Amino acid sequence: MSLKVILQQACRLGLLRQLDVQFALMVASDQQPALMLAAALVSRDAGEGHVCLPLEQMQPQLLFAGRHPELAAQIWQAAGEPAAWQPLLMAEAAVGDGSTATPLVLQQQRLYLHRMWQSEGQVAEFIRRQQRPLAVNESQVRQTLDHLFGQQPQDWQKIAAAVALTRQMAVISGGPGTGKTTTVARLLAALLTLSEQKPRIELAAPTGKAAARLTESLGKTLQQLQLEPALQQGFPAEATTLHRLLGAVPGSQRMRYHAGNPLHLDVLVVDEASMVDLPMLASLIRALPPQARIIFLGDRDQLASVEAGAVLGDICRCAEQGYSPARAAELERLTGCEIAGQDDSSAPQVRDMLCLLRKSYRFTDASGIGQLAQAVNAGDGPACARVFSAGFADIQRQPLASSEDYQQLLNDCVAGYRDYLQRVACNEEPAAVLSTFARFQVLCALREGPFGVGGLNERIEGALRQAGLIRTLAGSKWYAGRPVMVARNDRSLGLFNGDIGIALPDKDQGLRVFFPLPDGTIKAVQPSRLPAHDTAWAMTVHKSQGSEFEHTLLVLPNQMTPVLTRELVYTAITRAKQQLTLYSDERVFAAAVKIRTQRRSGLLERLRHASEP
Repeated sequence: MSLKVILQQACRLGLLRQLDVQFALMVASDQQPALMLAAALVSRDAGEGHVCLPLEQMQPQLLFAGRHPELAAQIWQAAGEPAAWQPLLMAEAAVGDGSTATPLVLQQQRLYLHRMWQSEGQVAEFIRRQQRPLAVNESQVRQTLDHLFGQQPQDWQKIAAAVALTRQMAVISGGPGTGKTTTVARLLAALLTLSEQKPRIELAAPTGKAAARLTESLGKTLQQLQLEPALQQGFPAEATTLHRLLGAVPGSQRMRYHAGNPLHLDVLVVDEASMVDLPMLASLIRALPPQARIIFLGDRDQLASVEAGAVLGDICRCAEQGYSPARAAELERLTGCEIAGQDDSSAPQVRDMLCLLRKSYRFTDASGIGQLAQAVNAGDGPACARVFSAGFADIQRQPLASSEDYQQLLNDCVAGYRDYLQRVACNEEPAAVLSTFARFQVLCALREGPFGVGGLNERIEGALRQAGLIRTLAGSKWYAGRPVMVARNDRSLGLFNGDIGIALPDKDQGLRVFFPLPDGTIKAVQPSRLPAHDTAWAMTVHKSQGSEFEHTLLVLPNQMTPVLTRELVYTAITRAKQQLTLYSDERVFAAAVKIRTQRRSGLLERLRHASEP
């Protein structure tokens, strides 16, 4: 049996995508079975979020993660049982070293799709360029930071600001409630204070929800800080999405802003950086003017981007190696904080551009949500069990083993959305309705099935109808109170993937879908004009990134699946600000906490080479 036929078999079993098989057939002929297999595997890995495929992974026992060993053996035999991949692949015209345009690139025993190899190289080169120290007046910086942050022996927010003031690129990572927004507000105030000319500052985030939340939280922080009016005037009024910032052209990969037409800014702050995939980051850095500073904010422990790459996580791994001795001494002078340096010549220099915020101001020792998030993040199953049994008021775990359990889940969903739908029935203003809806949210790990978004949206809708909280019209999917999530960017409407709107009656007694915009205004759109969208009583954990809810209800499936990982559970838990309800089988939860997401890339290796003399 030919390899082509067996690959189609793997496709029918869901082990490969049709895209992977077609790419392999485009790259290789029937006389090149080893190349055909390599092309299919590297394409599959890119679809699963990996930037590259290490040659050491290309072994028969590792195909399909050990699943379907008989099929894997057939594939390996049909591919000619390749023993030495490096010389075999480099002899193929479709594989190059990057010096010429080829579909595949092989470098440092890693196989890449050409676009991924190029994007990773651009990001690595950009980081290398940003490593050069910026000349600053240390006494002025110290005075400014003391004024904005005060004087404490250990203040990681202050240290983060000092890191960003002395490098063109900085990465500030911290969990929920660690003060990322407060840090960046004071940091921008410091930049405005120390700059001779007023810098042009832009704020951006990967999604509309994240941009709106950044706008809101930064506005509240500025009010609390009570900065001088002259400083406040230098802050941007709102954040935007990365797609809007770059001028994404609908239906293509092209951007209005690029190396030949750079962005008009001096400082760019990118929030929720864990969600930024490698190709998007490459597009962003190509569009930055040479003098621009860029500051990435995010939580390195959250889920990585849906698309390929985990750039924030890759970079922040270097933080474990601490600051170089010279950098630690510099930061001590700038902040007055005690900082220990680590003399490790093999560590990438990017470690001196990072800061991890360690103290949570939201979750105290009395918070079950905070304790559970820490235990999950550490992969500590016994600690998770202790948290659940400690009787914390802000977390609740429910079984999901029977039809009675499932009905209780639906009852909890009805209770969670009742206040919101009563406000809809009372014809309250769209702003109040949208605000109330954002207090409670059902999150799922899966898209399909009774424990996934598709099944739960349908069943929650039925339960709400039975409770008399919504009234659907025969033959129509629309009703007052229906929440929808946009699934495709529509630049003409100013709506982007992940934006959430609510269907409400308008003055003509018809329905309009009301969307909150990053600037605080609300846009009303006719339902018929909406781009592709889904009902949003429940959403995936991935789609919830960039959002926070007073009460989060998390539903995990009753069997393990590959998507259940420590990062997914941690991300879902940290969406909850005040209350978390978990519906899950204990064994499934424990197994998910043990599994850490691994995104294969060569970025750290490239940064290490860049650090060598």
